[in-house]
Amino acid sequence: MIDYLIIGSGLAGISFAEKALQNGKSIFVMDNNSQNSSKIAGGLYNPVILKRFSEVWKAKEQLELMEQFYAVLEEKLKCTVDFKRPILRKFFSVEEQNNWFAASDKLTLAPFLSTQLISKKYPGIDSPYGYGEVLQTGYVDTALLIEKYRAYLIDHTLFQEESFDYDALQLETSGIRYKDIQAKHIIFAEGFGMHANPFFKDLPLDGTKGELFIIKAPKLDLDVIVNTSVFILPLGNDLFKVGATYNWKDKTNLPSEEGKTELVERIQEIITCDFEIIAHFAGVRPTVKDRRPLVGTLQNHQAIHILNGLGTRGVMLGPAMAKELFDSIEYQVPLDAAIDIRRFKTKEKK
Repeated sequence: MIDYLIIGSGLAGISFAEKALQNGKSIFVMDNNSQNSSKIAGGLYNPVILKRFSEVWKAKEQLELMEQFYAVLEEKLKCTVDFKRPILRKFFSVEEQNNWFAASDKLTLAPFLSTQLISKKYPGIDSPYGYGEVLQTGYVDTALLIEKYRAYLIDHTLFQEESFDYDALQLETSGIRYKDIQAKHIIFAEGFGMHANPFFKDLPLDGTKGELFIIKAPKLDLDVIVNTSVFILPLGNDLFKVGATYNWKDKTNLPSEEGKTELVERIQEIITCDFEIIAHFAGVRPTVKDRRPLVGTLQNHQAIHILNGLGTRGVMLGPAMAKELFDSIEYQVPLDAAIDIRRFKTKEKK
């Protein structure tokens, strides 16, 4: 018997798998590659909501856990996945500058907002009002992380590519049985695929489609991430990742003409030089209407758990939410009420 069977190997599944392994637990991971939002994500981590100049929920705690988590993973996987880069918020008016400085006076935001206006001129961007710099920021190469972590699991015979058959799941007094696997617990970390899960399909997971580009812009010279209505993330060799759109109606992973048009228009609002679209990606983020993750355990099946709803901030939320769920299962530490699935009245499968 193993300790944890984990369904899903995106940011949520990897975060829990690694937390379990670091605590000496035995795991096995399954994934059918149907969900790609973690792979194509921008991967930015940023403690400030730049639209409203407000702090991300529990940003300080999440950043601390995240930094340690990815440092350990980099050593384990022998590759760099965490790239620390400044995020600059381009200002479009004096009023935006004033709002920035007012926000930087707030106790919770002061550690994250520089009070030094950035006036550097970046070729390819017209910025008469300059930029504000967000501190403690960067991005995680999520595609590389998932590729390397899956390879690690495969090397240790801890992974199987398979669509999970819910009808084959048997509940036992000591945990669960799935085909030839016995486990004390099962963790569902399926992202938007949760809608097919009979145990959790009634939870209000409202996927949000996002589309991103890789563009080539030889005359755009950036060594920082610029964030306005979209982010522009330098990848090297004149390549930049640009995103993202938010579509609450379309639930497919297919790039759309609508998304392409929107991204092109937003890019043209920010940069003044020519660019070429090299690649166009799309994925459905697992978002929740109250903007909090879905973490918890079924009341009538204490071996069945969920880790989902990381939304647009998966690289920050993943390690923290995995710790919350692990501590809840192993040490009976109560979950934060803001993330506990019990905040929703759902019909549990008998």
